[in-house]
Amino acid sequence: MTGDANRQSAPGIEHEKEAFQVYRRLLGYVAPHWRIFLVAVVSMGLFAVSQAGFPAILKPLTDESLVARDPEAIRIMPLFLMGLFILRGITGFLSTFYMNWVGRRVIKQLRTETFRQMLALPVNYFDQSSSGVLVSKLTYNIEQIAESVTNAITVLVRDSLTVLALLAYMLWISIPLTAFLLVTAPLLMGLVRFVSKRFRKYSGRIQNSMGDVTRVAEEVIGGQRVVKVFGGQDYEARRFESINEHNRRMHMRMVATKAGSVPVVQLIAGIGITGIIYFATLPGVLDQITVGAFVAFLGAAMLLMAPLRNLANVNAVLQKGIAAAHSVFALLDTEPEDEGGSRTIKRAEGEVRFDNVSFSYGEGKETVLKDINLDVKVGEVIALVGRSGSGKSTLVSLLPRFHDPDSGQITLDGVPLQEYRRADLRNQIAMVSQDVVLFNDTVEHNIAYGSLEETDRKAVLEAARKAYALDFIERLPEGLETVVGDRGVLLSGGQRQRIAIARALLKDAPLLILDEATSALDTESERHIQRALARLMENRTTFVIAHRLSTIENADRILVLDQGRIVEAGSHSELLTKGGHYAMLHRMQFEE
Repeated sequence: MTGDANRQSAPGIEHEKEAFQVYRRLLGYVAPHWRIFLVAVVSMGLFAVSQAGFPAILKPLTDESLVARDPEAIRIMPLFLMGLFILRGITGFLSTFYMNWVGRRVIKQLRTETFRQMLALPVNYFDQSSSGVLVSKLTYNIEQIAESVTNAITVLVRDSLTVLALLAYMLWISIPLTAFLLVTAPLLMGLVRFVSKRFRKYSGRIQNSMGDVTRVAEEVIGGQRVVKVFGGQDYEARRFESINEHNRRMHMRMVATKAGSVPVVQLIAGIGITGIIYFATLPGVLDQITVGAFVAFLGAAMLLMAPLRNLANVNAVLQKGIAAAHSVFALLDTEPEDEGGSRTIKRAEGEVRFDNVSFSYGEGKETVLKDINLDVKVGEVIALVGRSGSGKSTLVSLLPRFHDPDSGQITLDGVPLQEYRRADLRNQIAMVSQDVVLFNDTVEHNIAYGSLEETDRKAVLEAARKAYALDFIERLPEGLETVVGDRGVLLSGGQRQRIAIARALLKDAPLLILDEATSALDTESERHIQRALARLMENRTTFVIAHRLSTIENADRILVLDQGRIVEAGSHSELLTKGGHYAMLHRMQFEE
């Protein structure tokens, strides 16, 4: 029986240990700010002393001022009481503001680390994760963590000390009374109205700021292949850092308003209490006050309610924060992409070979590519056709090492891809796809993106000209400085495609991947795009994935894939003559 009980309790014990380890790791983010944290904790201790000081000062006030009617006490006690209110207000503000200061620093650090980790994670992580979940980790989850770092610690330290101090004093006294203060209600209502307006203003700004944070993150998550191929990690990190810092400043303004309003409310209430006590001790009023009401105990009992309520609720805050931290730490602990091999390369010749390559998207899943053998000469244009799901996009995704084959080997200029530094390998590749990824930035920054950032404007304009994009760029309100909107929404499909081609032209990489680059375009746009692509493909080893066979008739070789295998290879005319898979696909499109 004992053994069964131990076995049943073990998972709970392990869970508690894990939760403690998560929270301890979370507190590690507080350590760099220990001086500010110490100021907040000391302020909490003084706040607890000031809380217990209120009922403590009411006892001599009652005995000496009201009963003994000592003139000296009558004059001095209200001053002592006001001093306690001032001490409580100052320490309350300091503890709240500085604890939240630490919390916002922790949030900023966690967001920076999480965002940089997203930039470094391999493609298969994004293939298996929802972008909404990832953005939620970056935004909502980290906000929940802040609650457990700031509010929970504040409650545990400040309210625990307050309860202990008040209980000790109440044990010494022991009779409760009730009192109501209404004289300060108009002032409090006015203050609440003022603070509410400021909260609404700053809340709106914070929501806008959070929208910017989410937008940039979603752009990078959605366009992470482009970020990786064009080396945009550092640029995106800097762009995110600017928005993240703005978000922190907006939050701190609202925190300052909130932290300042609390002691002001308490000070107004304190003025009311002080006024009542002062007038109660005046001659004529003093005779109407009875001793024995144990005012001190009443004050202690009233002050005890709030910290007890806070302590009762703190566990929920802690658990939410620990769960959120566990989720974020799981992402941070995910193994990032390695740097690849040690071989460096400035510019490849462009000879590519697939040797018995097979690939699947994980253990136990269907093999997507099966025994692919392919020799591609320098400057050759290879077209890949086949039904949806035949493995065309998967095959070209192996070139920049978005994925690695399960078996077989891929070489570039006779060297296995794994031997190259990953960044150097991807620097040899440019990519244009049907789903063009543009960022909510200027036209110029979308062309000179990532590692191309330092390119001079003359080269950017030349790339735009070669991509047949310069005409429409010059007609934009601010030319190259025009912001294209979220995912390039302010541009047409053909314009977005030409921006992507200009980006690839500017990169001038020896390997080029065109993934359905002319699909879903109108005839006039396609004509511009085809001319731009013809320039782009000059003197480059090119892999073209095409649905419309009319766009790849001039390819050096056409490979037909079916169920992960190359079933046919040859020129357009050769494959039509064979009357096989390609001829059937061509006939179907011609009939359509």
